[in-house]
Amino acid sequence: MTESTAPEALDPEDRKIVTLARSARARNGVPEGAAVRDETGRTYVAGTVALESLRLSALRTAVAMAVASGAKSLEAAAVVADSTVLPDADLAAVRELGGPGTPVHLAGPDGTIRATLPA
Repeated sequence: MTESTAPEALDPEDRKIVTLARSARARNGVPEGAAVRDETGRTYVAGTVALESLRLSALRTAVAMAVASGAKSLEAAAVVADSTVLPDADLAAVRELGGPGTPVHLAGPDGTIRATLPA
Protein backbone atom coordinates (compact mmCIF):
# COMPACT_ATOMS: atom_id res chain seq x y z
CA MET A 1 0.00 0.00 0.00
CA THR A 2 1.26 3.45 -0.82
CA GLU A 3 0.63 6.65 1.11
CA SER A 4 -1.90 9.22 -0.06
CA THR A 5 -0.79 10.97 -3.21
CA ALA A 6 -2.19 13.63 -5.48
CA PRO A 7 -3.77 12.30 -8.67
CA GLU A 8 -1.22 14.18 -10.79
CA ALA A 9 1.54 11.94 -9.35
CA LEU A 10 0.04 9.00 -11.27
CA ASP A 11 0.86 7.87 -14.76
CA PRO A 12 -1.46 9.80 -17.19
CA GLU A 13 -3.38 6.63 -18.11
CA ASP A 14 -3.98 5.79 -14.44
CA ARG A 15 -4.98 9.39 -13.75
CA LYS A 16 -7.57 9.02 -16.53
CA ILE A 17 -9.25 6.01 -14.92
CA VAL A 18 -9.36 7.78 -11.55
CA THR A 19 -11.07 10.74 -13.24
CA LEU A 20 -13.54 8.44 -14.99
CA ALA A 21 -14.33 6.66 -11.70
CA ARG A 22 -14.90 10.01 -9.98
CA SER A 23 -17.23 11.09 -12.76
CA ALA A 24 -19.28 7.88 -12.61
CA ARG A 25 -19.71 8.22 -8.86
CA ALA A 26 -20.80 11.86 -9.07
CA ARG A 27 -22.97 11.51 -12.17
CA ASN A 28 -24.91 8.53 -10.83
CA GLY A 29 -25.00 9.57 -7.17
CA VAL A 30 -23.72 6.17 -6.04
CA PRO A 31 -21.38 5.24 -3.17
CA GLU A 32 -18.58 4.09 -5.51
CA GLY A 33 -17.33 4.73 -8.99
CA ALA A 34 -14.80 2.50 -10.69
CA ALA A 35 -12.90 2.21 -13.96
CA VAL A 36 -10.64 -0.48 -15.37
CA ARG A 37 -8.28 -0.44 -18.35
CA ASP A 38 -7.83 -3.58 -20.43
CA GLU A 39 -4.82 -4.88 -22.36
CA THR A 40 -5.73 -2.84 -25.44
CA GLY A 41 -6.20 0.43 -23.53
CA ARG A 42 -10.00 0.36 -23.57
CA THR A 43 -11.66 1.59 -20.40
CA TYR A 44 -14.81 0.39 -18.69
CA VAL A 45 -16.56 2.64 -16.18
CA ALA A 46 -19.25 1.70 -13.66
CA GLY A 47 -21.01 2.71 -10.50
CA THR A 48 -22.36 0.65 -7.64
CA VAL A 49 -25.32 -1.58 -8.61
CA ALA A 50 -27.89 -1.77 -5.82
CA LEU A 51 -30.99 -3.51 -7.12
CA GLU A 52 -33.13 -5.67 -4.91
CA SER A 53 -32.19 -8.70 -7.01
CA LEU A 54 -28.59 -7.76 -7.81
CA ARG A 55 -25.88 -6.07 -5.74
CA LEU A 56 -22.42 -5.41 -7.17
CA SER A 57 -19.65 -3.08 -6.19
CA ALA A 58 -18.57 -0.57 -8.80
CA LEU A 59 -15.28 -2.41 -9.32
CA ARG A 60 -16.88 -5.82 -9.86
CA THR A 61 -19.35 -4.19 -12.27
CA ALA A 62 -16.51 -2.60 -14.26
CA VAL A 63 -14.64 -5.92 -14.39
CA ALA A 64 -17.83 -7.67 -15.55
CA MET A 65 -18.27 -5.05 -18.29
CA ALA A 66 -14.69 -5.65 -19.45
CA VAL A 67 -15.19 -9.42 -19.55
CA ALA A 68 -18.51 -9.06 -21.37
CA SER A 69 -16.76 -6.87 -23.96
CA GLY A 70 -14.05 -9.45 -24.61
CA ALA A 71 -11.16 -8.15 -22.51
CA LYS A 72 -8.51 -10.79 -21.92
CA SER A 73 -6.54 -8.94 -19.23
CA LEU A 74 -6.48 -5.76 -17.14
CA GLU A 75 -3.65 -3.26 -16.86
CA ALA A 76 -5.04 -1.21 -13.96
CA ALA A 77 -8.14 -0.35 -11.96
CA ALA A 78 -9.38 2.61 -9.93
CA VAL A 79 -12.10 2.99 -7.32
CA VAL A 80 -13.40 6.27 -5.91
CA ALA A 81 -15.31 5.93 -2.65
CA ASP A 82 -15.62 7.20 0.89
CA SER A 83 -14.34 3.83 2.11
CA THR A 84 -10.67 3.36 2.88
CA VAL A 85 -10.63 -0.40 2.19
CA LEU A 86 -11.71 -2.64 -0.66
CA PRO A 87 -13.47 -5.96 -0.14
CA ASP A 88 -11.46 -9.08 -0.94
CA ALA A 89 -14.07 -10.02 -3.59
CA ASP A 90 -13.30 -6.80 -5.50
CA LEU A 91 -9.57 -7.47 -5.50
CA ALA A 92 -10.19 -11.11 -6.47
CA ALA A 93 -12.16 -10.04 -9.56
CA VAL A 94 -9.30 -7.80 -10.72
CA ARG A 95 -6.73 -10.48 -9.92
CA GLU A 96 -8.66 -13.14 -11.87
CA LEU A 97 -8.72 -11.08 -15.05
CA GLY A 98 -5.58 -8.99 -14.63
CA GLY A 99 -3.34 -11.27 -12.66
CA PRO A 100 -1.69 -10.72 -9.29
CA GLY A 101 0.00 -7.38 -9.02
CA THR A 102 -2.47 -5.49 -11.22
CA PRO A 103 -2.58 -2.07 -9.53
CA VAL A 104 -5.87 -0.99 -7.98
CA HIS A 105 -5.88 2.70 -7.07
CA LEU A 106 -8.26 3.56 -4.22
CA ALA A 107 -9.12 7.25 -4.17
CA GLY A 108 -11.29 9.50 -2.07
CA PRO A 109 -14.09 11.58 -3.58
CA ASP A 110 -11.63 14.42 -4.28
CA GLY A 111 -9.45 12.08 -6.37
CA THR A 112 -6.61 11.85 -3.88
CA ILE A 113 -5.10 8.38 -4.00
CA ARG A 114 -5.40 6.77 -0.57
CA ALA A 115 -3.73 3.51 -1.52
CA THR A 116 -2.49 1.52 -4.48
CA LEU A 117 -3.10 -2.14 -3.85
CA PRO A 118 -1.91 -5.14 -5.85
CA ALA A 119 -4.88 -7.23 -6.91
